[in-house]
Amino acid sequence: MRASIEAHLGSRQVAKVVYGSIIGLALVVALAGHPPGSAAMIVSLLGTAVAVGLAELYSEIVGAETSTRHSVTRHELAHMLDDVVAVGFGVAFPAVFFLLALLGAVPQAAAFTLAKWSGLALIGFYGYVAARFSGAAVHQALLRASLVALVGGALIVLKSLLH
Repeated sequence: MRASIEAHLGSRQVAKVVYGSIIGLALVVALAGHPPGSAAMIVSLLGTAVAVGLAELYSEIVGAETSTRHSVTRHELAHMLDDVVAVGFGVAFPAVFFLLALLGAVPQAAAFTLAKWSGLALIGFYGYVAARFSGAAVHQALLRASLVALVGGALIVLKSLLH
């Protein structure tokens, strides 16, 4: 398990998961003001994950074909699909909390809270890991992760104050 986590943290999929997480977090924050039911949130997150994943795939194919002047190979497509899955995972992950709410394990309000703050924690965690991998000391990495988390937290607080 540790080896697969380390392999993930050293891959380019980290950027894609972070990108997807930001989109998922933005969707959760936007819908929290007038929250739909848990099932609707699950469908919204999964639908957004598919839409963003397909947009990612299309843009990667177009970008590759215009820059290389040849059709995308199966090998290139396989790498692109890895990126699509990573983006989709990042967007769709908060659906887990709404599934728990749908099953009655947590209240729906708690699902929104968990979805928002876990997304923020994930983004901060990746900021910390990136700083450490780039050679920053622990205190510098914590500062970098905190700054990223503060920006996201400020957006969540601002959005909650406006509704």
